[in-house]
Amino acid sequence: MKTHTADATDPAPLSDADRARIAALADRQRRANGLLMRAINFVGTQVEDTLKLLPKGARAQIDTAARSALTQSYEVASRSREGAWGQAVNTDRMHKVMATLSGAIGGFGGLPTALAELPVATTMIFRAVQGVAAQYGEDPLDPETRLQALAVFGAGGDSRDGVDTSFLGARLGLSGAAVHGLIARVAPRFATVLTQKLATQAVPILGAAAGAGTNYAFTQYYVEMAHVHFGLRQLARTHGEDAVLDIFHAALVNRQVTARDA
Repeated sequence: MKTHTADATDPAPLSDADRARIAALADRQRRANGLLMRAINFVGTQVEDTLKLLPKGARAQIDTAARSALTQSYEVASRSREGAWGQAVNTDRMHKVMATLSGAIGGFGGLPTALAELPVATTMIFRAVQGVAAQYGEDPLDPETRLQALAVFGAGGDSRDGVDTSFLGARLGLSGAAVHGLIARVAPRFATVLTQKLATQAVPILGAAAGAGTNYAFTQYYVEMAHVHFGLRQLARTHGEDAVLDIFHAALVNRQVTARDA
């Protein structure tokens, strides 16, 4: 199966139904970001208080761990989809279950085991994102689709205006992009999210419950962001990237303004 790439040649005009679908994807991203913040606050504390649980210098460890986890998941996730066992767990539900169990085990020993568990959780999320890509007509094993799955990990992190669009990049197509170059771009934003996640797992034993809950929620978060990303790519193949992204970004801003005024 050949991966589809965005093609802006003679794009078809957007219908009202297409515009409504793009707006729905903007709503989906907004709801996913709300889910992420609930996950960060899973143990019932504010983010700032939770981050104090991390030892000094932990952020440097997390930056390195994020880069390593993304590299490993890019290589391992696709191979693990093959064979009878790989096919048996190729569902969103199984990915969430396995990520939840992984988080519980990783959080049991505090930050050291949480960091050790990180590549497993990241691989489960990567597999789930590949599964979403397949739903939108892309081959999960194709090199470009794997790059697109990797790009989804750039969702999240800081956003000055509260509207997170930077993970989409200037273009939805990443053909020819070097894997390590993309990881270098994505890893800092992924590490920002991980810093908050791992803080909830920093307390041994208690971190097991936090790890299970946050891993489940984080898997759900990146699955939702994958639906946004690959849904936009599917629309862009017919209507052109510029038209689709212009409407999507405008819908995000409009919903942010509406939320502030409410």
